[in-house]
Amino acid sequence: MENTSNTRVAVISIIVEEPERVPEINKILHDASDHIIGRMGLPYREKDISIISVVADAQQNEINNISGRLGRLSGVTVKTAYSKQ
Repeated sequence: MENTSNTRVAVISIIVEEPERVPEINKILHDASDHIIGRMGLPYREKDISIISVVADAQQNEINNISGRLGRLSGVTVKTAYSKQ
């Protein structure tokens, strides 16, 4: 992990509406594993979707990169919230 004085904490919220995208999501998150503090996934069977929350500590451009890669996947919606510092 990099020097945390130059990083921000963020929560990346992911809604998966196409389950076949999960391997691609896992690959992207694995590639970013050095920056990930924690991850929680919840299947919501009644709606046939999955919700994933990822907490990361990284430079803002790296978090943007992760969010952008995830958001370009079909059937995947991503929103990111950042700490102020």
